[in-house]
Formats: sequence, structure tokens, C-alpha cells
Amino acid sequence: MTTSFRLSRATRSLRCWSSFISTTHTYFHYATPANPNVSTHISRNLFEFSKSFNTRNGFYNYKNSVRLIDAYHQLVNYTCYSTVASDQKGEKPKNSSGNEGDRSWIDVYLAEKARPYARLARLDKPIGTWLLAWPCMWSITMATTSGSLPDIKMMMLFGTGALILRGAGCTINDLLDRDIDTKVDRTRLRPIASGLLSPIQGICFLGFQLLLGLGILLQLNNFSIVLGASSLLLVFTYPLMKRLTFWPQAYLGLTFNWGALLGWAAIRGSLDPAVVIPLYASGVFWTLVYDTIYAHQDKEDDLRVGVKSTALRFGDSTKEWIAGFGMTCIGSLALSGFNANLEWSYYTFLAAASAQLAWQISTIDLSSRADCNRKFVSNKWFGAIVCSGIIFERLFSSCAS
Repeated sequence: MTTSFRLSRATRSLRCWSSFISTTHTYFHYATPANPNVSTHISRNLFEFSKSFNTRNGFYNYKNSVRLIDAYHQLVNYTCYSTVASDQKGEKPKNSSGNEGDRSWIDVYLAEKARPYARLARLDKPIGTWLLAWPCMWSITMATTSGSLPDIKMMMLFGTGALILRGAGCTINDLLDRDIDTKVDRTRLRPIASGLLSPIQGICFLGFQLLLGLGILLQLNNFSIVLGASSLLLVFTYPLMKRLTFWPQAYLGLTFNWGALLGWAAIRGSLDPAVVIPLYASGVFWTLVYDTIYAHQDKEDDLRVGVKSTALRFGDSTKEWIAGFGMTCIGSLALSGFNANLEWSYYTFLAAASAQLAWQISTIDLSSRADCNRKFVSNKWFGAIVCSGIIFERLFSSCAS
């Protein structure tokens, strides 16, 4: 009788321990739920399990059996709900880092200490470098005399400068916007906003970036050095504009397209207003197109945080506004090309660039963050088509002569 009782009691104890270990394994196997209330429930239910065992005599405590069963079911429900449900739907869990946390070449090839600095400079997102570089390339190739190839060394210098100074602009932006970035899903995991880098580390890195940029600038003529240095005021003040006006995209256009002036000056040593002013204006209106599209990704967060953008200013009329900006951009490019004595082949490529821009505007789904990002990134092809047209025209002139 006594032996049978002991065996029964030991069997029940082993079953309970097995249940406890299995459920604990489930808890640690799955990711931590994004909802803090869920985490609280899980912790409390694990505690209920631990209380269900009398550690003093090693016997199972029957008074807590009902509470134990309830805790077990709640624990399993919470752990499964926070992970499996999102996987079955093909969605990312809410605590997924999203765009800012996707693995890239930075995670594969760079040392761990260097990764936050590379992300701060957006080295894993080259689209910003392309958008900064293309107006420089337009200007350099337009400044090339008819019958000559563009200056490859100068194009490489400007390409490197675009990479460095775009990174510096991102560092300035993240330093000034760190209080805003923590409140926006897309930006909350940026290195300074997330705490991976301190503001002091960001400032030191910015100094390093500016020194590299100065090294590039000093390779140019004196007029270009003064003209290039004068753009720093725009670079440092742009991040503040979203707090002051609904037109920060226009201010970004003034900043991002300074290379349209600088490229011509680097080749010719001066500015030709008839060419560079419409070229600069075309870049500004182009920026109003692509950055308004980009701003639609964050319009809900911007409303909640209290910052301004053309996406919020235009609202449901966005397509009409950016269509107008696109037409003005193409018209300015045509005027600049005419004043630079570019011939028919340039306008053929400009027609193709117009079609690319029209495709963006006509097919964009402004309610879809993914589609806004796709259309935004596609602008690198618009810049490439325009640049190809200028280069082709110069080559055509060379062959014709």
C-alpha cells in the first residue's frame, strides 16, 4: 500500500516537472513578444509554475493544480500567439526591426565596432549617394566641350565626394533628429536614436567625414572651393526645416543639387547662369518629386510627432503637385540643354527620362509604404538616363566632327 502510494506520488511529480520543462522550453524557444503586457503575463505564469512545487519536501502541491493548468494554457497561448501567428500570415513580428535592421553587406564584411558608423553614414543604402551625385554628373558632362569626353577624374572625385558628404548629411540629420527618430518606426533603430552610438561619438565621426570632404574639395580650383564650402550652411540647417515649414523638401532640393553649380565651376572655373540656373532648378523640382514620394512613407508618424512635410501639405492632391514639379523639371532640363548647345540626341534621352518620371507619378500608390519606397529608389534611373543623354550627345558630336 505504502509502496503503491509512493509510486503514484512520484509519477505525478515527474509528469508535472515534464510539463513545466516543456513549457519553459516553449517560452525560451520563441522570440520575446513585442507587447510588454504579454511579457508580464508570461513571467507571472512561469512564476505560478514554480510555486506549484513544494521545494521544502519535493512533493507536488495539489492546492495549486487548477492555477497550474490555467497558467500552462495562458503561457502556451501567449508564446504561440506572439510568433506563430505572424509567421503563418507571412508578416514580420511587431518587434522586427524592419528596414533599419535588415542584414546587409555591413553585417557580413565589417567589424562589429565599425557597423554602427557605416549605418550612420547609410553606406548600406546607396540611393542617397546616387541622388546627390547625378546633378554633379549632369553639370560636369554639360560643361565638357563639344567633341570631347567628360573628365573621368573629375567625375570620380565628385562621386567620392557625394558618398562622403551624403554620409555627413545623414550624421547631422541623426544628431539633430534623435528625439524624433525614437518615435518613428522606420528610424527608431538608427545608431544614435537607438543608443548604439552616443551624440559625442556621432560628432567625432562627423568631424572625420568633413575632413574627408575637405580633402576632396581641395582638389578643385579656388572658385569651386569657395562655392563648395558655401553649401555647408544648407547642409547643417536642412534637418531643422521640418520643424519650421511644410516645405522641407524644397530646402533639401536647394541642398542636394548644389553639385549642379559646383560641377560646372570645377570644369570651367566660373558659372554660366544661362546653363547652370535652369539645371539647378531642374534638380530642385526633381527633388520635390522624389522626396515628397519618400515623405509619404512617414506621414502618419509625422502627424503624431508634429513635424511637417510636403506629403502632409499636399495630402490627396499630391499627384497633381508632383506632376507639376515633374513637368517643370523636364522643362528646365530642356532649357539648360538648349543653352548648353546640346543637340537632338539629348532630347531623345530626355523624352525617355520624362516617361520614367511619368510612370512613377501615374502608378504610385501613396498609401503603400513599399510602393513609395520602390518609386523613390527608381529615381536613380531617371538621373542615369539624363546623364547618358548628355554623354551620348557629346560622343555623337565627336563622331560627327
